[in-house]
Parts: sequence; C-alpha cells; structure tokens
Amino acid sequence: MSRSDDGNDGEATERVVIRDRRKIDVKGKDTKVAKQAEEESTGGAHRAAEEPEEGVVVDTPALGAELEALRTELEERTRDLQRVTAEYANYRKRVDRDRSVAAEQTTGSVLTALLPVLDDIDRAREHGDLNGPFATVAEALGTSVGKLGLVAFGEKGDPFDPTRHEAVAHLTSADVTEPTCVEVMRRGYTLGERLLRPALVAVADPE
Repeated sequence: MSRSDDGNDGEATERVVIRDRRKIDVKGKDTKVAKQAEEESTGGAHRAAEEPEEGVVVDTPALGAELEALRTELEERTRDLQRVTAEYANYRKRVDRDRSVAAEQTTGSVLTALLPVLDDIDRAREHGDLNGPFATVAEALGTSVGKLGLVAFGEKGDPFDPTRHEAVAHLTSADVTEPTCVEVMRRGYTLGERLLRPALVAVADPE
C-alpha cells in the first residue's frame, strides 16, 4: 500500500487492486465455461454416433445372412407342409376307396347267399304259386335287395352277351338275326358294376 497527499488536509486514501486470474477469450467468454460446453457437445456427438435414431434399420452382413437363413427355412417348412397335406389327401382317398370296396364286397357276399332264395321265388312265380302272405314276403324281400343295389337281368329276347350270359344250349333259328337268348333257366344278378352271377340261357343263332 502507498499513501499520497491529495491536498485535502493531508488525508490519506487507500487504493484497492482486484486481480482476476481467469482468462477471457477474444469474444469475452469464460474459457472454462467454453471448455465445458465443448466437452458436453463432443460427448453428445459421440452418444449420437453410438445410439442410432429410433426407426433406423441397420443393415449388416450378419443380419442379412440371418434373414436369408430364415427365408430358406420357411420355404422348406412350406414344402414339407404341402407334401404332408398331399399325402394325407391321398391317404383319405385310399381309405374311402378301400372302405367302399370292403362295403361292396360284404354286401355282395350277403346278397350272393340270398340268390338261391330269389331263384325259388322266381320258380314259384312261374308256376303260379306266388300268392297270399308268401307273395307279400317275396315282394318285401325283392324291395330290400333292390335298395342294396342288386339288379336282376336275363329275359327272353335279350341279345346274347358272353360276359353276362352263360349259354347251356345252342340252336339255330330263322327268327333271329343275331345270337339271342330264347330261354332263361336262371336269372343273373349284378351289384353296381360287379357281376354277382351270370344268367343261364339257351341261345339261338341265325340260320
């Protein structure tokens, strides 16, 4: 400190000196504050670089390979499903066909066992013995076997068909122009497309 006389009755005045050790940049900003702001700005930039924005998809080779593997597996599973579906459909068709064949064979066996009874009914009808309660039973039996698909064939005048008729006699006749059934000894029967029994007939050939 120093003292000086200012001419006012020798009164001494003390001078105050303020020393600020902070450095001020050319723009008048506090250097320490500017440095802190710069660090915060740099850290924010780093965080922005490390954390992608929401909704942005990062396409990397590993991600592409994983997607391709998933796509390939999906295609394989789809083909497997289609193959299994086709095999199951074929299996159902085979089962339905086998069930139908088995049912037809069973029905055919039962109806074949009834054919002798139907033959007796036919002979009784030819001799005029089919009357009264017996006629009613015969009618009911014929209706029942008809519902099961049994069809009788073999009438006089039918063209001879070696796949459906069994000829037990042959003769010639001027009244026919082709081999013809002139007498039926026993009627034949079919079940659907299946021949249960051929008809026994006498055949007349043209002269």
